[in-house]
Order: sequence, then C-alpha cells, then structure tokens
Amino acid sequence: MFKKSLTIFLIILFLGVGLAGLWYYQKNYYSKEILKIEILGPEYAQAGEEIEYLVRYKNNGNVVLENPELIFEYPRHSDNKELRWTKKVDDIYPGEEKSVKFRTRLLGKENEIVTAQSWLSYQPKNLKARYESKTTFSTQIKFVPLTFEFDLPSKIETGQGLQFSLNYFSNFDCELSDLRIKINYPDGFLFKDSSPQALEKTEWEIPFIFQASGGRIRILGEIKGEVGEQKVFRGELGIYKEGEIIVLKEVAQSIQIIEPALYISQMVNNSPDYIANPSDLLHYEIFFKNIGKISFQKKFLLVKLDGEVFDLGTLRSDKGESGPGDNSIIFDWKNVPKLSFLDAGEEGKVEFWIKVKEEDFSQEIKNPVLKDKILISEAEKEFEIKVNSKLVVWQKAYFQEEFFGNSGPLPPRVAETTTYTILWQLENYWNDLSNVKVKAVLPSNVRPTGKIFPEDAKFTFDPASREAIWNIGDVAAYQGIGKVPLTLAFQVALIPDLDQKGKTASLIKEVEAIGQDKFTQDILSSKFPELDTSLPDDETITGQQGIVE
Repeated sequence: MFKKSLTIFLIILFLGVGLAGLWYYQKNYYSKEILKIEILGPEYAQAGEEIEYLVRYKNNGNVVLENPELIFEYPRHSDNKELRWTKKVDDIYPGEEKSVKFRTRLLGKENEIVTAQSWLSYQPKNLKARYESKTTFSTQIKFVPLTFEFDLPSKIETGQGLQFSLNYFSNFDCELSDLRIKINYPDGFLFKDSSPQALEKTEWEIPFIFQASGGRIRILGEIKGEVGEQKVFRGELGIYKEGEIIVLKEVAQSIQIIEPALYISQMVNNSPDYIANPSDLLHYEIFFKNIGKISFQKKFLLVKLDGEVFDLGTLRSDKGESGPGDNSIIFDWKNVPKLSFLDAGEEGKVEFWIKVKEEDFSQEIKNPVLKDKILISEAEKEFEIKVNSKLVVWQKAYFQEEFFGNSGPLPPRVAETTTYTILWQLENYWNDLSNVKVKAVLPSNVRPTGKIFPEDAKFTFDPASREAIWNIGDVAAYQGIGKVPLTLAFQVALIPDLDQKGKTASLIKEVEAIGQDKFTQDILSSKFPELDTSLPDDETITGQQGIVE
C-alpha cells in the first residue's frame, strides 16, 4: 500500500515539474525569425568605386524589442579606417521597420568576392534573454581600373643581361596611397639593380598615385636557363594596410630561353669593368663572336650612346660613321671585313674613342652613367659604366687675412716667430663622398698655434708624424662649388732655421684630399703642391718679404 502511494506521488511530482517547465518555456520563448534583418547593396562593383550598403531590419512580432544594438562589419578589404561599426539603436516596436546606410570603397582584385556582415542583438519585452539575428551580403569586384603590365622581350639568350620594366597607371576616381609592388622572379634570374631602389630586391613602395597618373619600375639583371625553357615573371600591385598587402592587380609574363647565335662583349680602356673619371679618354673595343652553327654575312653594327657626361664632340672611329654631335656610330660591312662574313666560331672587333666631360654644371647631374647599346643582326646588348666624382683640393697661405690676424717679423728672421694662415678649400663634383680627409705634413720648424676656423672643424695634428688632418666625413655632390666653398683656415707659426737664411722657408708640404665615392665605391684623391713664405696668393706680400733674413 505504501509503495503504491509513493509511486502515485512521484508521478504527480514529475507532472507538476513538467507543467511548470512548459509554462516557463512558453513564457520566455521567442523566435529569432520574427526579426528580419537584411543587407541591400550592389552585386557587382568596380574596385575603388564608392558604394552604399543599406541595412534594413523589421519587427514582425507582437512584442517590443528593447535595448537593440546594431553591428555592421565592412568587407575586410575596404578603405575605412575602422571595419566594424557598433551602435545602440532605438527600441523596435511591432511592425516597425528601420534602415541604416553605410558608404565605403571596396578594394581587391578582379572577380574577388567580398562580404559585408551585420548583427542585431535585442531583448524582447518582459524576457531576460538576449537574442541575435545575423545576415551577410557579398559583392563581386568585376573590374579594377588599373593598368599593370611587364615590358619584357619574348625571347632571350641564356646568360644575357636583361633590362625590363613594370609599368602602372591608375584610372581610379580617387588618390591611392601606401601602394606596394612586388615581383616574383623565375629561377635563374639574378637581380642587379633597379630604379627606383627596391626593398629587398623584390618590393617597391609607391607613396601615392593620383587619378590618370602612373609610373615605371626599371629592373636590371641577368637570366640563365635551358634552351626552350619558359621563364615566368609575376607581379602584384596592392595597397599596404595593417601589415598586409591588399592585392589590386596581378600580372604574369613569360620569356623564352633561346639558343645564342652572337656573343657580344666589350672592353673600355682594356677593362671589362672600367670606372671612368672626368676628362677621361675612353677607348671602346666591341667584340662580336659567332657562337651559332651558320655564318653571318653583310651585317651592320650600330652603337647608341646614352649619357649626360659623354663629350659627343670628341667621338671618333677609324671605320665607323657618325655625324658631328651624333650619339650613334654605324659600322658598315663594306668597311669591316668580319661584318661582311663571320663564320661559325669566328670573332670580330670594332672600336671607337670618346672623352668624358671635364665638368658640366649647366644642370645638376648626379651619379652619372655612360651607357652604350650594341645592335647587330637580331642580337642586342647594353653596357654601362659608372663615372667617378671629381675631388679638387687647394691650399693657400697668407700673412694678411681676416681670420686670425698674424704677427711677427716680415720678412721672417732666423730664430724668431712669424705666424701665417693656411687655407684649405675643397670642391666635389657629381657624386656623394664619404670618409673625406685632407692632410699634409708640416716642416719640423712649423707648428699649428691652435687657431682654426670654423672652430668646430675636426682638425688634428700629430707631433710625431708632423701630419695635420682635417676629417670632414661626408661631402655631398656639388658641395664646395659656387659661392660657398668648403673651407678650413688654421694658423701656423714658423721659426726659421739658420740654413734657411737668404731663402724662402717651407710652410706646409704637399696637401692631399682623399674620400670614397659612394656611387662607384672608388677611392678618390686630389693633391696640391707645397707652399712656402713667398705666399703667391697674398697680393700684399712682395717677393723680397718671403726671403728669410
């Protein structure tokens, strides 16, 4: 009897709990489908085009939706500074529909699909639970208004120098900033140089591009491969944002390795890697060798010169033809036997001479390069040589000057002190220099007094070696040329020896300026002769006043 009563009690208890749970569930139940949220926008768009998203939401239920919070997330590659927008909106009453507009510019490459998202969280009236409804909308980028292409030859011989460019042009209706261009080179390509300079050889920064403007990246290198092999160059142009590149345009172009027929090489002043100096006479020897299997007959060889510091008026060749001031030379097979007939394995040579300009300050040339392009049959080869800057030093000595005010007997007398001012001046031409120093040895009876101008100049004197040094450091191109020479003045004291009586006394030995050319890496040097008490630069001193008494 007891067991039966207990069973009935438990059944009633379970039914009560179940009914209570059902009542609580029905009281708190709310379907998220009652709130409809959607994003309206274009299915297709042009990259960079301003578009509008409309987020629309409606309460299809019969209770008020309280404390709603709307979140909109722009597509990942948008030009907005903040990709997520969050705002608390007004309560949404039954049947009420609202909308919010969002504007942006989409970024990405052609055919890329970008997605916007939106969430609305809320609390139905009289319920404690919060609900969230979500929606997405995708847009396909159909067109990117950018021209981005390689300028590459279709064929090339293995081991040959390769100069190509990557051109870009924008038709965006807005300015683009923080751009990056990246190139993936094929195996066998050796990067040598580029203009503008690259980041780690494969990447370039483009600060900005205006509408209807563009630019070009020039790359110099060398490529090797098997005959018939296709070498593929790939490029990307994008916007650098938050540590990653948003790719806008991609390009790929292949170049085929072909069997060489003519090998072209050259020597300048008997060197394959010559670095020229201002006023140099350059002797060009151009060699062409038939490394194919068939002979060449009746060919012309053309040389085109390109360089601002070529002195074209000095161009001459025994067998080549060029007009006055021309920048090209033509070698005719009628004048050059090896151009008339060049059998397999044979080599021919042509030569010409031209000078480098002494100086050219009509325009500021910096880091000058002398290029020559050689064309013969279908073969083409371009060479270039760098040109050193020119470092010039002078030294002058004065008794009458405005720096320190010299003293002592004039003419100088044996065993008595007379002071003089030494002036060092420096000129630098086309390239920046580093580690520039000017140095000279003082005679045993001459010492610096410690007076220098400018006072902060790095001037030192070693009593043991008697060497005076002016440590300048970096010298920019064209520094010292014009109205503001690079100058150091320092005072020295002379006490003439007895054996100098009746003669001029040496004040300072030959001066030498040295420095490294940052462009060519060559060490440059300039010298100026020693000075004595005759003071050729001091117009106030007569010849007799330089003779020791």
